[in-house]
Amino acid sequence: MQCEPLQIDKHKKEMMAVQDSMDVLNGKWKISIISSICYYNKRRFSDILNDVAGISNKMLSKELKELEMNQLVKRTVLDTQPITVQYELTEHGLTLKTIINHLTDWGKEHRKKIIGE
Repeated sequence: MQCEPLQIDKHKKEMMAVQDSMDVLNGKWKISIISSICYYNKRRFSDILNDVAGISNKMLSKELKELEMNQLVKRTVLDTQPITVQYELTEHGLTLKTIINHLTDWGKEHRKKIIGE
């Protein structure tokens, strides 16, 4: 049984869409950073740093810049002493909330299945 050409084109487009998503969310940290911001709506740099275990200042700064470049995160400098930088998800970034919730649910179930916690 052979696939119809239209099915093959659809599959290729879907695979390209998955790759595009992975290109934006790639790496060890981005999903955790988005999750931190998503859970609290607005987060200071230091709060995200505390939430994401093992990430360095330099790496967090790099990842936040990439998320900002991809219009997923908005950076706001507050007029405080000392200056506070706050991050929040953009409207586009908020579309990831469903994915974050599904990953959270899946992770909880996976942990139960594998180690019984």
